[in-house]
Amino acid sequence: MMADKNSKGDDASVEPLGIDKQPTESKGKAKLTTQVMPSPQVLAALQEKLDSISHTPSSYIETLPKAVKRRINALKRLQVKCAHIEAKFYEEIHELERKYAALYQPYFEKRRDITSGNVEPTDAECEWHSDKEEEEEELAEELKKKVAIEEKKEESGQDENPKGIPDFWVTIFRNVDMISEIVEEHDEPILKHLEDVRVKFSEPNEPMSFTLEFHFEPNDYFTNSVLTKTYKMRSEPDETDPFSFEGPEIVDSVGCTIDWKKGRNITVKTIKKKQKHKGRGTVRTITKQVPNDSFFNFFNPLKVSGHGEAEMDEDSEFNLATDFEIGHFFRERIVPRAILYFTGEAIDDDEDYEVEEGEEGEEEDDDEEEDGDDDDDAEIDPKKEPSQPAECKQQ
Repeated sequence: MMADKNSKGDDASVEPLGIDKQPTESKGKAKLTTQVMPSPQVLAALQEKLDSISHTPSSYIETLPKAVKRRINALKRLQVKCAHIEAKFYEEIHELERKYAALYQPYFEKRRDITSGNVEPTDAECEWHSDKEEEEEELAEELKKKVAIEEKKEESGQDENPKGIPDFWVTIFRNVDMISEIVEEHDEPILKHLEDVRVKFSEPNEPMSFTLEFHFEPNDYFTNSVLTKTYKMRSEPDETDPFSFEGPEIVDSVGCTIDWKKGRNITVKTIKKKQKHKGRGTVRTITKQVPNDSFFNFFNPLKVSGHGEAEMDEDSEFNLATDFEIGHFFRERIVPRAILYFTGEAIDDDEDYEVEEGEEGEEEDDDEEEDGDDDDDAEIDPKKEPSQPAECKQQ
């Protein structure tokens, strides 16, 4: 009887099972296979996913023996120590910057004296030698322009020997795309009073930073003689991500208060807006102050999120990154090479700064919406001063 029973079992294993006799697990697999097989796209996606997983560095690390993983951790600890040594390297670089900034300063001061007209350079100081071909081209060009220039002088009554180099810094701001994008037409009359831009580095044993100083002659717009913008820097690996360290980085900036004269604050504008009462149908005119685009908003920067402050949106993060880029560009390029940016000889590649097309398009759309909302608005002279950060220097 037992032999017959086993014999039946062997026969059953050879014969295909009927649907009603198939185990539950086999049913599930068969169903999944039935669903997947007709879809090559699903199979290709699964294969691509498997390929990407199998080739990632992390997946390779996971396959290594435990002893090798221990050694990898040891190398990471060494890398962190290297990052701290690199941070010390950049601290010493900062000290070198301070040392050489003092050597540059007499030449920068003479540059200021010449551009402002306080000092007239000697004939020897005005000599500038160029290649013969360039001289011939310049002579030919000068001969062509000479008559036109003289005619313009006669028509406009232009001073043949004006003081210093007129509009020195405002011309630089126009020539540098990164700066010209934040300079408005109503800023230029004020920037014509800008006499000098200087960089001041932090003192030894102080947190690493640099300060941009904008020196103005007396003017009809504000009482400050110097406007300042300080950029705070960090030159140490982040404890949570030490391998991202690539040298000093700007982490925050602090502006100053501009002491605007009455009615001259161009960073705000007062608008009039008509309001209609829903019930009575009467119309009243109200006035309110709103921010106004201006270069001088540069001295009232966004604050870095943290210490309980709300997280910034994408636009704010972009504006903050742009502010840091401008500060770095003033320090590294504009102040040391001001004359080359005035003449336009500075290399364009230095200004590697572009707004993505998508973001620019979105800004245009926003402007159109704002224009639509303010149909009843009219600008009048500002009467109040905006809130701004720390005090500016007075000299």
